[in-house]
Amino acid sequence: MSDLKVWWEAREAPLLIAGPCVLESLDLALEVAEFMREAARREGFFYVFKSSFDKANRTSLGSFRGPGLEKGLTWLAEIKERVGVPVTTDIHETYQAEPVAEVADLLQIPAFLCRQTDLILAAARTGKPLNIKKGQFMAPWDMRYALEKARAGGAEEVLLTERGTTFGYRNLVVDMRSLVIMRSLGAPVIFDVTHSVQLPGGGEGASGGDRRFAFPLARAAVACGVDGLFMEVHPDPDRALCDGPNSLPLSEVPAILRVLKDLYGVLAHHGIS
Repeated sequence: MSDLKVWWEAREAPLLIAGPCVLESLDLALEVAEFMREAARREGFFYVFKSSFDKANRTSLGSFRGPGLEKGLTWLAEIKERVGVPVTTDIHETYQAEPVAEVADLLQIPAFLCRQTDLILAAARTGKPLNIKKGQFMAPWDMRYALEKARAGGAEEVLLTERGTTFGYRNLVVDMRSLVIMRSLGAPVIFDVTHSVQLPGGGEGASGGDRRFAFPLARAAVACGVDGLFMEVHPDPDRALCDGPNSLPLSEVPAILRVLKDLYGVLAHHGIS
């Protein structure tokens, strides 16, 4: 039984999925994974490293996409072995499900692809836990159908992740009610702290973002009772090759986790889950 499956059965600690948006280099990924492992351990979070081997939905053709499937999976396997943490990454094509499942402990369905039936079924058939991110265009109650697809394909463990809703051009807004609604569907719910402050396409050929809103939204989401958090983190977000404007600096993460741990403790003290 993998560590992630142990978490799934007990859920005694909040889940923390975090890492750089894209695999820029093995050394950087190892640095982030080791830092986050220790920060999460100190504050009582169950940590899963996340980074993408390919960002297939970039705004511009010239945007950095990552090392690709083969090299990316080699790096993820090495991170998993050397750092001793579960890993997750996203898939964009049905053929990627099987090879990714050989390495990843959790398969992620990207928000733009959360209605893609064949992709969800291919991921579900691997037997690995899934994380389905709610599309920016989706009503929270409609995620029941994505959940039903995954379970029909054989996935017993499915997370649903909120990452904001399209609000006019190049902007997202978070409706905290969606966290409660999706939890009522019978799946653990994760709040994507950093993608929720993204400004899609707002960077003239790349997505922009405003990371100053990430921590307030994370506090609100924990107060709503989410089962965990997703965040993109980087040693130097302003030099990140993907999603830098909405990524959190590694140096700020420990203090953020400390406050969020305390908020989880308040809820537990009052018997709120």
